[in-house]
Amino acid sequence: MILTAPRTPLVLTELPPMQPQAGQVRLRVEACGVCRTDLHVVDGDLPHPKLPLIPGHEIVGRITEIGPAVSGFSLGQRIGVPWLGRTCGACRFCRAQQENLCDAPQFTGYSLDGGYAQECLADADYVIPLSEEADPFALAPLLCAGLIGYRALKAAGDADIIGLYGFGAAAHIIAQVAVAQGRRVLAFARPGDRVTCDFALSLGAAWAGGSDETPPHLLDAALIFAPDGSLVPRALRAVRKGGSVVCAGIHMSDIPAFPYADLWGERVIRSIANLTRADGAEFMALASRIPLATHVSPYSLKDANRALDDLRSGRLQGAAVLVP
Repeated sequence: MILTAPRTPLVLTELPPMQPQAGQVRLRVEACGVCRTDLHVVDGDLPHPKLPLIPGHEIVGRITEIGPAVSGFSLGQRIGVPWLGRTCGACRFCRAQQENLCDAPQFTGYSLDGGYAQECLADADYVIPLSEEADPFALAPLLCAGLIGYRALKAAGDADIIGLYGFGAAAHIIAQVAVAQGRRVLAFARPGDRVTCDFALSLGAAWAGGSDETPPHLLDAALIFAPDGSLVPRALRAVRKGGSVVCAGIHMSDIPAFPYADLWGERVIRSIANLTRADGAEFMALASRIPLATHVSPYSLKDANRALDDLRSGRLQGAAVLVP
């Protein structure tokens, strides 16, 4: 599926076979998650994507060809391709093991073609080996929703009471991780959305309500996954002194003005930018030990526009996954 211009539907297109270059592998796509970042790319919220573009960066597939100068992989091996597709390796951030902040990064499904396709190419240095036995549809959302949720949870430190604002693909995964770690999870959905609240409670949340509601306890940390800047002041008012508000999305609407008193008391607002390969290795190891129930809605590849529209309108519970 090809994006030719922002704010236009993806077009089903047949392309010639892809040939891996030095350092690359080619894979047959088994499943590709539909991420909110894909929506930001398609809707023009993220500027200057490569055009034409094949979106998609939650890719699960099996290697069909190995390019020159690649070692450590075998034909038929299952791998995952995440958002971080390539880094420069030379800037101050790469040298400091902060490759998520690289000055010249390349991103799958944004500046590199992604996985809304039957096959794709990936830099072998940035793929993640995956379980050979697991359901590929369940694995796909882990490659961004899970990874970004995990990085956001790490940013919360040892917070015991955690609020999740926007209970979609990322929150429904990381809520299960937090509960398994013995933390208390409070879920915030759109006002009046009892279906999502009940979904959160079924996954172990101790409380669920609208984002306009006051939670029963002050939070140690709030993780915001919804791209709504107005949630930041609300979350600040819900966290205790010394608590943190972690903005986990790559795009968010403007944050409205708020009184300094809401921030005072050594509260912290911070963002999460991309991910690192170390995040991928840590999270996949953790996910293998926790019985995560990834809730997915499958769509055929040709129905990618419908999947994006369902995500855009909030009709999904969990995550959408394309099945080539």
